[in-house]
Amino acid sequence: MFFNKIKSVVFLNVVIILFAGCSYLNTGGAPDEGLVPQLPESSAPYSVTLTPFEESLGSSKGTPPELLSVWEAWAFLNKEHVDRDLFNSKEFEEFAIKGMVEAIADPHTSYIEPKVLAIETENLTGQFEGIGAHVRQREDGAIQVISPIEGGPAEFAGIRPGDIIVAVDNNSLEGLSLLDAISKIRGPKGTEVILTVRHIGNSALIEITVIRDAIALPSVLLRSDVGDSIAHIRITEFKGDTAEQFEAILSQQLNSGSKALILDLRNNPGGYLKQVFEISDMFLDDEVVLIERRQEEEKVWMSTSEGIALDIPVVILVNKFSASASEILMGAFQDSGRAEVIGENTFGKGTVNVFRELSNGGGIYMSIGRWYTPKMRLIEGNGLEPDHIITSVDSAEAETNQVNKAMEILNDKLKD
Repeated sequence: MFFNKIKSVVFLNVVIILFAGCSYLNTGGAPDEGLVPQLPESSAPYSVTLTPFEESLGSSKGTPPELLSVWEAWAFLNKEHVDRDLFNSKEFEEFAIKGMVEAIADPHTSYIEPKVLAIETENLTGQFEGIGAHVRQREDGAIQVISPIEGGPAEFAGIRPGDIIVAVDNNSLEGLSLLDAISKIRGPKGTEVILTVRHIGNSALIEITVIRDAIALPSVLLRSDVGDSIAHIRITEFKGDTAEQFEAILSQQLNSGSKALILDLRNNPGGYLKQVFEISDMFLDDEVVLIERRQEEEKVWMSTSEGIALDIPVVILVNKFSASASEILMGAFQDSGRAEVIGENTFGKGTVNVFRELSNGGGIYMSIGRWYTPKMRLIEGNGLEPDHIITSVDSAEAETNQVNKAMEILNDKLKD
């Protein structure tokens, strides 16, 4: 599924405090068996004693032993708490799931709330109304732009990859969940929103006004003119029809006279793995594309068919926001010698993730394995290093220099 976006794009870091403990007074060395521990004198004028519960809690049949205490806590609260009539059963359910996921401490395993899942499904299948940007919530809670959607209102207004959105319409986003932040940023077509942002490498806050619009979600863009000797094709993310779109544009360029390709994966947060394999088939003939390890199992993914571009020279562009599926495609081309890679070290998202639907309309997005390149390079946490590192504090300058280097390499290859 798609939810391996650096949107993760939707990973909500919820800290649940299950118990608030007090230190007990101990005036006589080690406590004797049978003695009831005392609360600090400032807490209460009485001793803590066990109050027996005479009634039945009901049946816990089917509850795993390791979750029996959780079930008992739920039962006690619902039977005896003074405000039990005000309880929201959905909130109990949500926080219990989030608590379990939080205990795993895996940034790529998350609970997808029903409302978040609806947003993600909308992103994948059509268009939405808003500013047009992929965002995520960092571990420190900050809302960060992964990449503005090319041609969208955010990009036009000056929003950049890596920007931190501090406030919306002068209302701080501090302490808000990713879902709540997104709900404030999105809005109907034609309406105005003021974003307070901090660019990478700049401590100053600036206000950027964005006019919301209906956002189409193209995943393949032609960046060169039809018939140019070097075609420049950008993949913004790997959606359900990305390989089909890519093949159509690539075929058009080859038929129009293009002899080489710049494959641009910069700011691409990932997507469907199947699309990576289909695109690899166009360029690789019986090559290893990916090695996947799950527990004790290992699976080797191979390119399987003769493609339409087995012989044309290719250069790949990446940057620090190229993640997941982008890194897999880069790794396959780089390790096989099919393409030189230019840009920055990639993001480093190399977990195998699946999405399992829950009965409440949400789901669990969880890590079940690791991805490795054909030469067994670990992607997770490390990222992949390009053959030619070209970067700059000025992102526009870096992008221009990366394209220029790609043109130089491909022009030399076309001369041979």
